[in-house]
Amino acid sequence: MKGPNYRKIFASIFVFTCIYGGLLALLLKIEAGVPQSKLNDWQDAMWYLVETLTTVGYGDALPVTYWGRMIGFIFLLSSLGVYGFIIGQIANFMSTIREQKELGLNGTNFKNHVVIIGWNDFGQSVISHLIGAGRQVAIITKDRGHIDIIREYYPMDEVYTLFSDYNNFEQLEKANIRQASIVFVNLNDDTEKLVYIINIKKHFADLNYVVTLDNGNLKSTFIHAGVTYTISKNEISSKLLASYIYEPDVAFFSEELIAYAHEDDEYDMKQFLVRPDNPYAGTPYDKAFFELKKEYNVILIGLVKNSNGQRKLLKNPEGSVKIEAGDYLVMMMDAKGKNKLGKLFHIEEGI
Repeated sequence: MKGPNYRKIFASIFVFTCIYGGLLALLLKIEAGVPQSKLNDWQDAMWYLVETLTTVGYGDALPVTYWGRMIGFIFLLSSLGVYGFIIGQIANFMSTIREQKELGLNGTNFKNHVVIIGWNDFGQSVISHLIGAGRQVAIITKDRGHIDIIREYYPMDEVYTLFSDYNNFEQLEKANIRQASIVFVNLNDDTEKLVYIINIKKHFADLNYVVTLDNGNLKSTFIHAGVTYTISKNEISSKLLASYIYEPDVAFFSEELIAYAHEDDEYDMKQFLVRPDNPYAGTPYDKAFFELKKEYNVILIGLVKNSNGQRKLLKNPEGSVKIEAGDYLVMMMDAKGKNKLGKLFHIEEGI
């Protein structure tokens, strides 16, 4: 984006000042001391210049000599150029402000949001589910043409867009990336993603990263590079396809569960943090299981415990397992159940 050329503006102002200063000095030399002249000092001359340039023309200060009026004629005609210059600079300034906002150069105050680096059709489908789940998203793209497309689809209070080179890590701060819950690296191929992960980890080492892989054999490589979650597109699609072949009803239900429930009769899986004021904090898992099903038609299917920064998923655990503050409850529910639990737990879903 090309911003205003302040050096050129200041140079223009300096030239105008010198020209008008010289003409005022010449006007005073011609008019001072002439009978009936009201331009006898610098104060009178400045007043006359301001009257003329602003086209106010009170008529209380006028040159009376021939050459004085010629200078006044120059002032009068040049006022058009001055107005054009001022209006042009104001328009340029307003245009710059508007473009900076459109390109995201003013930054965002999103927190606990998802940062997506790279824009394509796959990223667009991911964003639709994230917005449906009530999550704010920051998209970083290096293609200027993507900005208008994104702005057409999503409101600015849900999706922030930043036009930037991906390797300009200082610029990524405008997306408030340090306050993001996770960063989705959505670049073209696995090699490009791996190189980028290594580079971005040098600047933002404490963030969670997720990538999708074309080659599922690279999962361990990405994990060692610092990626939190890796997803193989081919692996997921092949499992789902096989499931559709020999158990289509299970496959259909599974596909619904991993997506956001848009309608009241649709189901998906969600996880909620157990805060100290959660009514199930300190409750045995099996007791919570039956109460959630009876009261909210919600099926508790797992529990996530945090220990020394490590997350451990307990899948429908047996025995005397207690739910504690700081745990996450993993549940299957419809949209009605999600709304009820949100009010009960006083917290939004997700990490």
